[in-house]
Amino acid sequence: MLTSMNNISVKIDESLQKKLSSKARKTGISQSELIRRALTHYLDQQASSGEFKSAADLAGDLVGCVAGGPADLAENPEYLDDFGR
Repeated sequence: MLTSMNNISVKIDESLQKKLSSKARKTGISQSELIRRALTHYLDQQASSGEFKSAADLAGDLVGCVAGGPADLAENPEYLDDFGR
């Protein structure tokens, strides 16, 4: 059974258009289908989770939970001198 499709126009920037076009080529799926899938996924997530929550919302209770350490840890570049070694 064929589903009736409605048209909609959406303006996107060049960077997003390039990503969409590249993904469509790599997957062999049309840009329209990729947009439909992404929109469906987004709307389904929103419906199941209620309101949108950012990473800060989800980890908010962890902010400031560590006591001690230098007071200027977030500002002093000297603490990064041996980072990754």
